[in-house]
Amino acid sequence: MPLPIGHATIGFTAYDLFCRNGSNSDRWKVLPGIVILSNLPDVDVVLGIIFQGNGSAFHRGPTHSLLFAFISGFLAFRVWKLWSPRSGVNFRVCFITILSHILADSVFTTSPVSFFWPLMVNWSGGHSGLRHVVNLVLFGNYQDVTIILGCAFLILLYRTLRESRAVILRK
Repeated sequence: MPLPIGHATIGFTAYDLFCRNGSNSDRWKVLPGIVILSNLPDVDVVLGIIFQGNGSAFHRGPTHSLLFAFISGFLAFRVWKLWSPRSGVNFRVCFITILSHILADSVFTTSPVSFFWPLMVNWSGGHSGLRHVVNLVLFGNYQDVTIILGCAFLILLYRTLRESRAVILRK
């Protein structure tokens, strides 16, 4: 299961592969926003702890849906545009970054996500108290090593192929 660092890495990879058009410096300017948006669907864990004392109470429900990615992507784009009008971040970037979290959860975990909410709803089972969630976030990130290495490999492969294609086209 991807944790915050894993989700941020997957979000950054999705941005780099599908959305980035600018220079390398642009990539680092949007990094804080990518980290926030790629972890946004897990706001349901925070809400579960606040209202039920159980981080799993609402997990993988509406915030892990295509509809949530669309609506929150639109809202994030509007906020980002107000905050930094010339950032080059558009709705597509926000939507894909949020969607990367949902797709990662559906691929890397055994419990289903509510991708087509409200037509289907899947809730995460079990109990995750505040202490468990904090320990997992702070000390469980070793699980994300394979995700980080896989994403680094994908970015390097993509850039190598892109450069090779550019060299061939110049000839």
